Amino acid sequence: MIFNQDGTKPIYVQIAEWIETEILSGALSEDHKVFSQYQLAEMFTINPATAAKGLNLLADEKILYKKRGLGMFVTPNAKQFILEKRKNQIMKNLILDLVVESERLGVTEDELIGMIQSEMEKQRGTKDEHD
Repeated sequence: MIFNQDGTKPIYVQIAEWIETEILSGALSEDHKVFSQYQLAEMFTINPATAAKGLNLLADEKILYKKRGLGMFVTPNAKQFILEKRKNQIMKNLILDLVVESERLGVTEDELIGMIQSEMEKQRGTKDEHD
């Protein structure tokens, strides 16, 4: 993973998002031990305190839990929680941006829905070709 260091998103947030993505992909499953702050620091050449902040962010959100002396582990149902969180945060923001831009461009609601449906059909077609 390469971090975006332009300052728009803190590195510890990017670490947390990367771990979430690992959980979503199945690379990290329920009750699976995650990387320590020192492993993350070495992997990504960052300060261990920055890595710890990312891990603690996920612990605060109940995506990870701590076992004293053993490290951090993936919480049961973490994948579902992340999916809901991302739907509620990322998707809503994307949709808001899309609606605002479509209004600026004079795109009607029907046109916008048609564009979305068309793109979803293309994506399904691409997905089917790879299966």
